[in-house]
Amino acid sequence: MTRVYVSLGSNIERERHIAAGLDGLAQAFGELTLSSVFESEAVGFDGDPFYNLVVGFDTELAVGELSRLLKGIEDRNGRCRQGPRFSGRTLDIDILTYDDASGLIDGVALPRAEILYNAFVLQPLAQIAPDRCHPLNGESYASLWQRYDKHRQRLWPVPFDWAPKAGA
Repeated sequence: MTRVYVSLGSNIERERHIAAGLDGLAQAFGELTLSSVFESEAVGFDGDPFYNLVVGFDTELAVGELSRLLKGIEDRNGRCRQGPRFSGRTLDIDILTYDDASGLIDGVALPRAEILYNAFVLQPLAQIAPDRCHPLNGESYASLWQRYDKHRQRLWPVPFDWAPKAGA
């Protein structure tokens, strides 16, 4: 089994789409490890604030299969792929890490570069995997978050209750 961490984000009907994304992940992978949900300003464009969190789970899927499954969850939740790269999203699910894999694997760049740059990824990752180390620089996520310039991006935890649907 491979330990995977993914980020979830939404700024369109945020509660509904984050819950639906979590339902899809629970149905596919079973037990999930969830960070807190954080609200943050849109990065890279003017838009409504996002809800973001990081989820950990184990899988036997290869990177390409996992990527296709995650895109299917996004698509079932109205993800529009025709718009600009930096724009509003019903649901965005990105593979952050796949164990300690690095490089371009099945078209997915691992580990995801934004781990080191975006507070809305690094803080929740450090929350649920503080002692795990970044595959390229070997630093723990807790250490990376501790040194992160917290003034670069604003984010704050928000209350969010989710329980898996029956059968998930």
